[in-house]
Amino acid sequence: MSDRDSVEEHLDRWLPLLPDLDPVVEAVVVRMGFLVKHLRKVKERGLAEYELQDFEYSTLHALAARKGRAVPSELVADLRMSPAAMTGRLDALEQRGFVRRQQSTVDRRRVDVELTDAGYDAWRSAMDVVGREERRMLATLTAAERERLSVLLRRLLVVAESPVDG
Repeated sequence: MSDRDSVEEHLDRWLPLLPDLDPVVEAVVVRMGFLVKHLRKVKERGLAEYELQDFEYSTLHALAARKGRAVPSELVADLRMSPAAMTGRLDALEQRGFVRRQQSTVDRRRVDVELTDAGYDAWRSAMDVVGREERRMLATLTAAERERLSVLLRRLLVVAESPVDG
């Protein structure tokens, strides 16, 4: 098995044209992009396999993260969307039997959204497809390498998430 990947070919093409290109920076950035695209395709296949659309999955995911119960305004904040758009999503998910809305037992003016067993199963099944691929990919690294990669990626993300001056 060769240690060369498609990024090596990318560098072979571009380095002669751009001699000041830093091959290490280029390789890291291109590989990260390819890995994100790969995982996105795996997720799309998993969602299709379980007949979920991405917006349905993300809403079920947000609800599951809140232990299966939330008020719509919490989901709106989590998913950074308008209340009207959330109402449409919840209508569609309720029609599929993935969530149920009911009057709050704490405040009659409030509606609680609850993940149903069918909704949980659909979300979990699609998530497991992606999780299997993530574990397969990262199994090539030792536990110490995975931890180091996590630390390095966190450092990059802190910079990416910080405000840019100027």
